[in-house]
Amino acid sequence: MKSLAVLHASQLITLSGPKRPRVGAEMSELAIIRDGGMLIRNNRIELVGPSDAIERKAGNAEIIDARGHVVLPGFIDAHTHLVFAGNRIDDFERRARGETYEQIAKAGGGIWSTVEKTRAASDLDLLAQAKKYAKWFLRCGTTTVEAKSGYGLTVDDELKILRVLRQLIQEAPLEVVPTFLGAHAVPRGISPDEYVDLVTSEMLPRVAQQKLAEFCDVFCEPGYFDIVQSRKILSGAKKFGLKLRIHADQLSNSGGAKLAAELEATTADHLEQTDEHGIAAMKSAGVQPVLLPGSVYALGSSGYPHAREMIAAGLAVAIATDFNPGSSPTPSMPMILALACTQMKMSPAEAITASTLNAAYSLNRGDKIGSLEADKLANFAIFDCEDYRELAYWFGIPQTHSVYVKGERVV
Repeated sequence: MKSLAVLHASQLITLSGPKRPRVGAEMSELAIIRDGGMLIRNNRIELVGPSDAIERKAGNAEIIDARGHVVLPGFIDAHTHLVFAGNRIDDFERRARGETYEQIAKAGGGIWSTVEKTRAASDLDLLAQAKKYAKWFLRCGTTTVEAKSGYGLTVDDELKILRVLRQLIQEAPLEVVPTFLGAHAVPRGISPDEYVDLVTSEMLPRVAQQKLAEFCDVFCEPGYFDIVQSRKILSGAKKFGLKLRIHADQLSNSGGAKLAAELEATTADHLEQTDEHGIAAMKSAGVQPVLLPGSVYALGSSGYPHAREMIAAGLAVAIATDFNPGSSPTPSMPMILALACTQMKMSPAEAITASTLNAAYSLNRGDKIGSLEADKLANFAIFDCEDYRELAYWFGIPQTHSVYVKGERVV
């Protein structure tokens, strides 16, 4: 049984405390141990405390000297689109020239270029690409990601993406939580209502039968799936035992946050356009907001979600990368921390809580990961800095020293 003793961290960010998501002022309480240490046995944390106390009980454990470094729970990225083929660098260049989303789509870009490439790719090709991206996440200090389908938009291609995620779970050290997002866009040659019927009558039963996903998501937005269609899909998913997430109020305040509350979804994601009524609805139903400042930044917009209002309302805010080829091509949670602080006016401590413990609860894993406490999995990252605030302060440079998943070094 392998044992590790992490010793002398300048700051051991434990986030120990109540066994639930953190809200309000709690999001700033990181439970930091200076000159902190951990004893790890059999993939789990056995003891956390001052280094001298840990060292006395270390026995023959392998020593990790974290002197001069910050030790954090591994980041938990609660919203990614991990499996796709190709990229969208042509779209990126067109946006830089000032073209609109509609102009880019007419020129053959947008989501459809990714759908066509993903449909044409084999399982093995998609898996190889996903493994490459998994390494990117790990190098940024992320140890768990939620990952969605959504670039297939046929029964076979959506199942193909979810099968690739299942294979990735078996073959990569990155921990992956799969989500079915068949309702990402309406495919060509079929009406929106016909496609909704396909999602509910054919895709959902097969996803559930094959146990390919834990969550179901829908892009709830005019021009994609309206409130009625989104309600039908998510209600169907609920009957199959899937938990719910919603892309809500990204482009317009169309009632997505309120629908999330009505259906008691686990999360509502994006929320750039959500107003105080949507915030109040989420609060009353216990919905967690997952905010995605990377997509606002990458699209050249300035309409960031109202994080301060959400925190003031008592919502357990999480933040995530929205990693995808079109609107947020970054796996870097430290970059998201920087955006959360500079653009959404979250404090560095709130951003850490939102990207670790609160994100863990949004994936129904708060009892296993997200903080450095006894009996939790030993998923943690060591960074080349002495103060956790430096992670958001020094942006654009990797400060990752090493990363551990279940007590095994993976970076």
